[in-house]
Amino acid sequence: MSHAPNSTRRQMLQFFAGAPLLPLGSASAAAALLSACGGGNDEVVAPTPPVVPANFVSASFSNMAAPSLANPAEMATISVGSTLTISFSDNSKQSYKLAHQTFFMTGDMVPDGKGGTILSGGYVDINNQPIIDRSVSGKERQFFSDSPDGSSLLTVANATVTGVKGNTVFAVVQFEYTTRDQAGNSTYGQLPSPIAVLTLDQDKTTGKLTLVKYHNVDMSSAHGLWITCGASLSPWGTHLSSEEYEPDAFKASTDSMFKAYSKNVFGNETTARAYHYGHLPEVTVNPDGTGTVKKHYCMGRISHELIQVMPDRRTALMGDDYTNGGLFMFVADRENDLSSGSLYVAKVGAFFSLDPAADGAGLNWIKLGSATSAEIEAMANTLKPTDIMDVVFAVQTSANADATPLTPVTPIDDSYKLVYTDGKANWVKIKPGMEKAAAFLETHRYANLVGGSMAFTKMEGTTVNAKDKVAYSALANIQDSMVRNGKAWRADANVTVEKQLKAGGILAHSLNGGQRDTAGAAINSEWVPVLTKALLMGEDISADALGNTANADKIASPDNLKFSEKMRTLFIGEDSGNHVNNFLWAYNVDTKSLSRILSTPAGAESTGLHAVDEINGWTYIMSNFQHAGDWASPLHDKVKATLDPLIRANYKDRFGASVGYLTADPVAIKLTKVSAS
Repeated sequence: MSHAPNSTRRQMLQFFAGAPLLPLGSASAAAALLSACGGGNDEVVAPTPPVVPANFVSASFSNMAAPSLANPAEMATISVGSTLTISFSDNSKQSYKLAHQTFFMTGDMVPDGKGGTILSGGYVDINNQPIIDRSVSGKERQFFSDSPDGSSLLTVANATVTGVKGNTVFAVVQFEYTTRDQAGNSTYGQLPSPIAVLTLDQDKTTGKLTLVKYHNVDMSSAHGLWITCGASLSPWGTHLSSEEYEPDAFKASTDSMFKAYSKNVFGNETTARAYHYGHLPEVTVNPDGTGTVKKHYCMGRISHELIQVMPDRRTALMGDDYTNGGLFMFVADRENDLSSGSLYVAKVGAFFSLDPAADGAGLNWIKLGSATSAEIEAMANTLKPTDIMDVVFAVQTSANADATPLTPVTPIDDSYKLVYTDGKANWVKIKPGMEKAAAFLETHRYANLVGGSMAFTKMEGTTVNAKDKVAYSALANIQDSMVRNGKAWRADANVTVEKQLKAGGILAHSLNGGQRDTAGAAINSEWVPVLTKALLMGEDISADALGNTANADKIASPDNLKFSEKMRTLFIGEDSGNHVNNFLWAYNVDTKSLSRILSTPAGAESTGLHAVDEINGWTYIMSNFQHAGDWASPLHDKVKATLDPLIRANYKDRFGASVGYLTADPVAIKLTKVSAS
């Protein structure tokens, strides 16, 4: 097999990078294009062999070693030691040494696109004014996040941002929280989560992305955002955010965290309404590099983590990062529009198992209701929780708050039903005529009442393998309500294991059409989960020499999940209190090969995962991390003394965190190439 010289091959790549899109593998289309670019004379020339693209066939990642104290500097930063090998249809292969590229570290001053700078990850109130950390006298400064999370990479037609020399690409990045103030006090949940639109200059030759503009999205129309976590890119090119751990409306008026949130957002402790939070925000990027937000109130008020809209552009599968959480589905009335539709919760059948060799458990779907976002927002604006239902929190029968099983002393009366929310027993009764309000504003309690399998613990990221019609959900840990006789366990939920697995695992859901809900009504979707089974499980161990309490060569507490259709690879980011360093993994669903491809700084979690098969021909894996050097648990006792000064030096005394992406070094990844035939 002969190949063109390197210079010629580079010219071909550059030519096709700027050419109109062609069907991959079409020799006739390539020849026609080359012919069209020739001269207009009648000179007879010898025929030139057509130039055809070599199609992508497969991808494989090498497995990097886990970092160790033999090289503490590696444990105290983002470490990448994996190689991606691409196989092409001409039997050639291309290997890429992977590297992490950083747009900025939170707390950096970055360009605002107006000739000035702006604080990256900075917090602002409802009037877009900076929120100031005054915890240390003489060191007052604007709060900024150490916890960037969900991100999307996308393009917008007719982009008009000045300063871009190559291709204009946009990223949306959200910031979940900041861990502490300068005095060391926890600030979790007390600040409104910002979301930024990044305008990136994509080098046409190397694929490198460079930040040229940072824009804070105005959140005033959404009442501010509450603890945004994972995110996904919709099929129509918008950023689907999340609001996690929704405030309990029955306790919000006395909850110190929610009152602090209200004061930081609105200037007082009472303006914020609990029912405005726990929803699904959607960010649209504009051609000028700004963004707008709208909150969808009709998708259930749950612990939204990372939803997946299916290829039909209507069906959304949603995990629930909660104790006594459920698997939820929303079917929109119209494509590309999440502002109205029907909400469902899964009822798990018999034979739920953590054994990947088991057949799995069937899934049926209970319809909770249909609504528009506007009508539920109107309810959220006016209703009090006591307008919707009566809730009596059960008194614990033991002084031990973790006593199992949780059993209230006595029932209230026959009109109340016992449910478990976030591990706690409630007696609940719906007010007459308030079923719709309950379904969409008290979704956890209502889903319990109607028989949903509200038993999962920390069901986090969700993604889809469209070719095989399989969706994947991450369980960060498997304990409490999932374990027989565990805290808040219910046998009738049909989600029962005999032993906890703190390392968690990943479930695979088979998808199908022609389904009916438990009331017999047709579900208007061809992407309904009908069977769930274990795909990958972690492994709990006794603490090893480094301190890991889960096998370092297996996943632990999976959180972010994203599937690459082209690479046939499930990417898995960890949020683990079990691995000293959390990892980003690549799992090939065909070869069953699991490869560690990135390690975050010790104490950090892997976040912001977004697999991008192709933008202008280049391939990227978006990857951030949160809270480096978080030593809150004994997990890091063996490494803290060595690593803490290194992490403080690397990441702004532990207040900073990196936002960026994984690609090749020095040239980005392409999954196509051109070869001469």
